[in-house]
Amino acid sequence: MVQKFEFTPLELKDAYLIKPFYATDSRGGLIKDYNIDTFKANGIEHELKEVFYTVSKKGVIRAIHFQIVKQQAKLVRCVKGHVYDVIVDLRPDSPTYGKYLGFDLTEENTLSLYVPEYFGHGYLVLEDSIVSYKCAEVFYGEGDSGIMYNDPDINVNWDFDKIGGKEKLIISEKDLGLMSFKEYDGMMRKEK
Repeated sequence: MVQKFEFTPLELKDAYLIKPFYATDSRGGLIKDYNIDTFKANGIEHELKEVFYTVSKKGVIRAIHFQIVKQQAKLVRCVKGHVYDVIVDLRPDSPTYGKYLGFDLTEENTLSLYVPEYFGHGYLVLEDSIVSYKCAEVFYGEGDSGIMYNDPDINVNWDFDKIGGKEKLIISEKDLGLMSFKEYDGMMRKEK
């Protein structure tokens, strides 16, 4: 069986849900989740500069992260386990500014999310997981930032029941100290 790449544009412009190339036979399978020419043919200019993986326990939440400078477009896929993955449009001039979309990314469905520049990205780990990031910019610590996972204006519907309740949440000290969407908005409006 051969499943070719499928690119589904999302209502948050420039973001995509992608079904990768997947070929199987009696030996097993091959998944190709990135090809520069195929991506370009589908309107996505994404050249890799860095690839990394996060290894997370069930209950971990990674808040809405982004880089303030050296914007980092990324292709994200759960290669082991299950995460509820969220992207947020952080472009002040966009009609979907401050809106989010959430997706179940699993080892079984093999789906990838293309997260464009000027988007926030985070997820809740529903099973012990490994998540792959294929980035178009290197990590820049001085520009690393984010928005609280429980920001009332973005209002992400995290299903904490799937981890055994909110009391099972595992969150870093760094993520507990992130800014609000209102603070982000004020910062962006000052820059204009």
